[in-house]
Amino acid sequence: MALQREVPNTKIFPVLFLTDSEHSYYNLILKKAGQFLSNLQINLLKFALSIRAYSPTVQMFQQIAADEPPPEGCSAFVVIHEKRTCKTNEIKKLLKKAAERPRPYLFKKEHKFPALNENVPVVILYAEIGTKDFVKFHTVLSEKVQKEEIVYIFRHYVQKPSSRKMYLSGYGVELAIKSTEYKAVDDIQIKGIFLFSVDGEAGEVQGFLFDKLKQMYPDLKDNLREFRKHLIESTNNLEPLKVWELQDLSFQAASQIISTPVYSALKVMKDIAQNFPIRARYDKIKTSNFSTFPFKHFHEILGIQPGEARLFLNGLPIDLDFHDPFSKWPTSFQELLKQTFPGVIPQIRRNLYNLVLFIDPVQEHAADFVKLTELFYHHNIPLRIGFVFILNTNEEIDGNEDAGVALLRAFNYIAEESDTSQAFISMINVNGEVFTVNHVRNVLRSEFPHADIQSILGVDSEYDEKRKAGATFYKKTGLGPLPQALFNGVPFNGEEMAAAELETVILQRITDAMGFFQRAVFMGLLNDHMDAVDFLMDQHNVVSRINPIILGTKRRYINFISMSDFSTFSFLDSQDKSAVISQNMKYLTKKDEDVIYAVTIWIIADFDKPAGRYLLSKALKHLKTSSHMRLGIVNNPMSKITEDNTAVARAILTAFLTQKNSSLKSFLSKIAKEETAKALATGTKINKLLVPGMDDSTFEKKYNTLGVDIIQTHQMFCQEVLKLLPGQMAVISNGRVLGPLDENEFYTEDFHLLETITFSTSAEKIKGVVKEMGISSKDAKNMINSELRKLVDCYFHKFNLEFFISLMFYIFFNSIVKIDPQQNEPFYDVIAIVDPLTREAQKMAHLLIPELTSGANNLFPSGPVAKFLEMPETLLLTLNMITPESWLVEAVNSSYDLDNIHLQDVEGIVTAEYELEYLLLEGHCFDVTTGQPPRGLQFTLGMKNNPVMFDTTVMANLGYFQLKANPGAWTLRLRKGKSEDIYHIFGHEGADSPVHLEDVVVVLNNFRSRILKVKVQKKPDKIDEDLLSVEVTEEKGAWESITSFSDLQTEEKEKKNVLNIFSVASGHLYERFLRIMMLSVLRHTKTPVKFWFLKNYLSPTFKEVIPHMAKEYGFQYELVQYKWPRWLHQQTEKQRIIWGYKILFLDVLFPLAVYKIIFVDADQIVRSDLKELRDIDLNGAPYGYVPFCDSRTEMDGYRFWKSGYWASHLGRRKYHISALYVVDLKKFRKIAAGDKLRGQYQALSQDPNSLSNLDQDLPNNMIHQLAIKSLPQEWLWCETWCNDESKEKAKIIDLCNNPKTKEPKLKAALRIVPEWVQYDSEIRKLIKQIEKGKKNLTQSSRKGKRISFFTCMFI
Repeated sequence: MALQREVPNTKIFPVLFLTDSEHSYYNLILKKAGQFLSNLQINLLKFALSIRAYSPTVQMFQQIAADEPPPEGCSAFVVIHEKRTCKTNEIKKLLKKAAERPRPYLFKKEHKFPALNENVPVVILYAEIGTKDFVKFHTVLSEKVQKEEIVYIFRHYVQKPSSRKMYLSGYGVELAIKSTEYKAVDDIQIKGIFLFSVDGEAGEVQGFLFDKLKQMYPDLKDNLREFRKHLIESTNNLEPLKVWELQDLSFQAASQIISTPVYSALKVMKDIAQNFPIRARYDKIKTSNFSTFPFKHFHEILGIQPGEARLFLNGLPIDLDFHDPFSKWPTSFQELLKQTFPGVIPQIRRNLYNLVLFIDPVQEHAADFVKLTELFYHHNIPLRIGFVFILNTNEEIDGNEDAGVALLRAFNYIAEESDTSQAFISMINVNGEVFTVNHVRNVLRSEFPHADIQSILGVDSEYDEKRKAGATFYKKTGLGPLPQALFNGVPFNGEEMAAAELETVILQRITDAMGFFQRAVFMGLLNDHMDAVDFLMDQHNVVSRINPIILGTKRRYINFISMSDFSTFSFLDSQDKSAVISQNMKYLTKKDEDVIYAVTIWIIADFDKPAGRYLLSKALKHLKTSSHMRLGIVNNPMSKITEDNTAVARAILTAFLTQKNSSLKSFLSKIAKEETAKALATGTKINKLLVPGMDDSTFEKKYNTLGVDIIQTHQMFCQEVLKLLPGQMAVISNGRVLGPLDENEFYTEDFHLLETITFSTSAEKIKGVVKEMGISSKDAKNMINSELRKLVDCYFHKFNLEFFISLMFYIFFNSIVKIDPQQNEPFYDVIAIVDPLTREAQKMAHLLIPELTSGANNLFPSGPVAKFLEMPETLLLTLNMITPESWLVEAVNSSYDLDNIHLQDVEGIVTAEYELEYLLLEGHCFDVTTGQPPRGLQFTLGMKNNPVMFDTTVMANLGYFQLKANPGAWTLRLRKGKSEDIYHIFGHEGADSPVHLEDVVVVLNNFRSRILKVKVQKKPDKIDEDLLSVEVTEEKGAWESITSFSDLQTEEKEKKNVLNIFSVASGHLYERFLRIMMLSVLRHTKTPVKFWFLKNYLSPTFKEVIPHMAKEYGFQYELVQYKWPRWLHQQTEKQRIIWGYKILFLDVLFPLAVYKIIFVDADQIVRSDLKELRDIDLNGAPYGYVPFCDSRTEMDGYRFWKSGYWASHLGRRKYHISALYVVDLKKFRKIAAGDKLRGQYQALSQDPNSLSNLDQDLPNNMIHQLAIKSLPQEWLWCETWCNDESKEKAKIIDLCNNPKTKEPKLKAALRIVPEWVQYDSEIRKLIKQIEKGKKNLTQSSRKGKRISFFTCMFI
């Protein structure tokens, strides 16, 4: 249960807190921008500035400039092919020999002055826009661009940037209610240092305005404070609720929201959501309003489970065979619903994923596609692969002349002699970039030495089966130039068919298809009695033919909305012209019925030409079998319009205007024939060509008076709206334009395909909704062919139609809170589905209610601030920061224990300041040869003048790696040493540099995540080497990707005799224990010690003290930091997150040069030399733990591992405690222990009842897969589980909790460990000396650069 505040990215108007001069500058910028931008764009600019959207870009350019570096004392300078100057008169000299020097690397989206000539020297200007120096340089450089002498690039640069902190929004702050079962609050509190006085408290409580009352009655200030405190406590008293009350609580909250006026409803929701559970009360409010609400619709149609939330902006969300290798795979589709590790494709013996490759074996690169399928085959990817060979169909050509024919015949021969799988493997063995007949012969000789090759390949071969079938099928599909591929029937585009990209594309298609099948199984649409391929073939989007014109994603529509008519047609704009044509269009349908036809097809052609009549005849032929289509025609004459050369067109138009449907159909079929057109052209009267059933007199009268005005109108429409040349043909389907079309490019099958696609993707849904709305057939026809059709189709080439239609017509009409937009202003359509008592509601509230950022009485810091007001003082609270995935933040200023906030012990306001320390650069790395992640591979990240600033290790899980960075231009490289010796970078995706460069350039210029995909390959002479099987002798590097900086930078490499101790702590009390543990370690060893601390949760106080301790006691330390990967199941409780860090990332937290590390809990006192523990032989196990003591028998009732699951799982093995363990990191990495632990965690953590003691249960659960060396019992003595007699031999004393007595830890320390008081006094004395020494120093002396800053406070 937690209270949460969101600091959102939703400021409508910026309050940037500028000085007077800055504010004037800001207004000047908006004024100048207003000359080029609309009011809407100006508001968006203000919004972007208010949320500091461009600040990372500014910082990026500042970093790039610093990397040059700037010439001394220059406020502006230019760089010309590695030469720098801040004088304009030196530019000409530097340009003379610029071509002889290397051209600079230009990043994407550079500010480049428009230039006609790119083959000239590049001049980069670093300056601040608006300064005199900028104007001076810009004048010179822009002139040279116009003379085609240079390429001019501008990069923002400020010589002396402000040191003022920048406040950010877009994150959440949570105060979670903490368990007080075991008291973990330090009795030493730092008091008296608060940024703000109590006068900054919120003024109103339960209607009392305390600010005014204090002004009116200053003498009663203390009494008013007590009264205010009483009101808050009485309001926020958390009374326990009954189970049945909890079940109804969400409905109670929703009822309270809808009972308030619309303009206040969202504010009420925000208050309830962000102050839950303080606002949790059960009132007998009627909840009958929800009895008819479409919750079932949410679940069945939208896939939203109870308690889940969704936010939509304009409808878009803001988120096999019998071969032995597969015989053991399960066959049930239910396997798809089981939890698997992210990126893992469930191996199910069903044809869920089908890849068909169309290749001509003699074409270049055909062999590459065959090799690619080998990769999937040998890695047991559940992908069914088929080949369609497009061969020479001339029967006189045999396998001795044509490699494609030879390959087919060899394939058929091997399949008959052995099986299809063997034939496939043999085909793979046909080596060479281009298949040749000799390659095929060599494979046959090698694998079938007794075969008669001539009889297989020659003229009389019996193995020519299906030679023509491939070409015939290929032609029928309508696919484009070879090679082609279909995945589950869906074609790949040209870019995806590049051999280098196809592997990634196929894996992505598999992932997407897996989600589709999972939904189908979950919804009951696919069960074990069905065939997967049959299920695919029954989908609405299955077509019998591929026509890129119809199926392509680039679509053009015409707009039909207008109130104009023919009388002013030539003066109308394109939209109005379209509307007039639409409103006056007459249609042909299959039957004379007043029904809704969901698909409207227009034929655009010159019907007095054979090609136009041929297109019409194909449409008429399709209409005979159509059920959803109506057909209209638009004439586009090829030549100047006269009555003589438009006879056919005028006859067709006349028939549409005068005849009933059945007669019209017959007449059109006749006049579309060539013999009819020829008769009309040779002088036959039109009345001789009429068909039985027509209204002859009406037809003749209209034909003789029709003239050519309508045809001229059609021609104008074709040229001005459709952008067609005279005589060009096109087809329009529900407003979508397909064309221009070549002669014989559109067949009857294509009309069928077009109708199917149009109907299944949108028209069918709209038709159903229109019927439900009770709209007349006439209005419905117009509606389907109107702007709604355009709107829906624009959405749904990206998005699921049924989902969007459901949103529009169900969610909106069932919304309980509806807020209308401002009139005459552009607006977005926002739909929110949320349970008001969830975390999602807490996040969503601020997005739905934009706020201004402001200060309060000049006491609160300017900028976005998370404030918690009217807080109950009796609860123990802990603070959590909820930040974007790519942010690494740290607390930099707070005198209070943020892990144990007890307001009744505080005089004043608790404040905390956090800084955005780093942005995360993430990636996935794979070996292109094996397809597997290269475990142990290391990357470095740096800049031009400092190439190694951070480094990281690749996980086996998804090949994942992460690096810390900040805005700027970075270069990713393989780390010097084994990584660089064995591997080279083969390619990469998601970076800013060309894919072939081994140095991967990444530009970070915003707050969003950046994820790379890096492909590596072993060097030819290093194929047999393994990164983890050899001694690690890495060159020195700053291990700071996942480990942060060390304030004590050591000059030596890690040595084996260094005692590496790892520990974690959160809260002042445990940090106090941690310092004492460190001192006890140092007192009992002569070995050099290096401590490794998890930085994520350390307080500013601890980080300030630790350098002084290191200097005083002579140890090394490093603060390690790792962001919980987004793909790994997230924990929400701080304590469980810390437990996870203890066990889940041991393989990547430390450099490869660290061979062994000992984890020691903070609340331990060491009484022996830990070097002895480090040197214990683990007998091949990756780690060693101490088993729980059994000697204190009165605690048997609390030994949960003695019964139930643990007793049966462990067997005779012991259950081990996680308070102390030693890890052989070389062994740990070698056997991929970290990857196995994360995989098991991912599977078990989905169940909230599993892993109750995460860091302890996980290794014990994995004891059969990852052996645990049981350490001698004396290495960990805990009074709770061990008897008093064994204490004398204890080498380490653990102050573990006692579930029976629940004795506070501090009290237990004083009682159990006599030396604890001495250690504590010694450290407290040191801290006092530190405080005395820094008394006159200011806060600004803190080391380190930060790009951002934000604050929270609690009252």
